Amino acid sequence: MRMTFDPDADAAYIYVKDQLAFGEVKETHICDVQAQEGAIILGFDKAGHLVGVEILGAGKFLHPDVLAAAERPSGQSPP
Repeated sequence: MRMTFDPDADAAYIYVKDQLAFGEVKETHICDVQAQEGAIILGFDKAGHLVGVEILGAGKFLHPDVLAAAERPSGQSPP
């Protein structure tokens, strides 16, 4: 597993499957976390396997140490 974090978008992606091919996520489900400023979205492949978790508003849901350790988009560095 690995995680990426884009601080500009405040969005994190946890890859349950380490590498995802373009279009591999075939179905998504938004979790009801009763959050007004974010969302947790589960991504599934065509066989129904969980392959990733997208977290919008990641700064509100994840510990700062977790976000600091996540991979960043090119040109961005941890705070």
